[in-house]
Amino acid sequence: MTGSFWWDLAIGVAAALLLTWIGLVVALLVVRPRGELLREALRILPDVVRLLRRLAADRSMPRGVRLRLWLLMVYLALPIDLVPDFIPVLGYADDAIIVAAVLRGVVRRAGIDAVRAHWPGTEDGFAALVLVAGLDRD
Repeated sequence: MTGSFWWDLAIGVAAALLLTWIGLVVALLVVRPRGELLREALRILPDVVRLLRRLAADRSMPRGVRLRLWLLMVYLALPIDLVPDFIPVLGYADDAIIVAAVLRGVVRRAGIDAVRAHWPGTEDGFAALVLVAGLDRD
C-alpha cells in the first residue's frame, strides 16, 4: 500500500467525522427549545442534574433508561462539548437540548410520574421542565 492510500483514507475518515458532526448540530437545532424556553432550560439545569442522578440510581427504572441517564451524566461531566461554547446561543445550550431529548425518552419508557417522583425542585420548576423538554403530563 502506498502513502497515497493512507492520505486518502485519512481524508475520507476526517470528512465522514465532519459530516457526522454537522448532522448532529443540525439535529440539535431542530430539537432546541425556542425563545424564552431556552432561558428556562438554563435556569432549571441544577435541579435537572439532580433529577438525572436520582433517576439513574433508581433500580426500579428500566435498565436501558438508567444506562442512557448515566451516559448523559458522563457527557455532561466531560469538558468537551458537541458544540463548542464559543458558538453563539447553541454553544451553551447544547447540554440543555441533549438533556431534554433524553428526558423525553425517559418519559416514553418510564412515564411522567417517575420523573415527577424524583424532581428535587419546585412545582414551577417542574412545570418549566415539562414545557422546555416537551414532556407529556397525561
